[in-house]
Amino acid sequence: MARATNGPTSRARRKRILQRAKGFRGFRSKLFRYAKDAVYKAWQYQYRDRKKRKGQFRRLWTARISAAVRPLGLTYSRFMEGLKRAGVELDRKSLSELAIANPEAFKAVFDQAKKALEDKTVA
Repeated sequence: MARATNGPTSRARRKRILQRAKGFRGFRSKLFRYAKDAVYKAWQYQYRDRKKRKGQFRRLWTARISAAVRPLGLTYSRFMEGLKRAGVELDRKSLSELAIANPEAFKAVFDQAKKALEDKTVA
């Protein structure tokens, strides 16, 4: 009796991997053995980079805030210290959006932070 290899399921599995490898270059999209390795590696990168994206956005927001406060006369770290002392609980994303979309409102927040820093130096 011939050995049963569960053909339809195996073919479906291979087809699924090759579908996911569509767009890869060369034999990594054509041959199952290489496509499988490429797809698994792509999944590893995908998982890792979902975590890294969060840090990249935080760095972007920090750079934007820094660029917005320097012309006003403070550094990023002094600005954040002032916000903390003033009790302003806006996150970096919101501050970044505020600096880009609504400079007047950002200036008001900046003035609060600067005032809190000045009060600290007097006391």
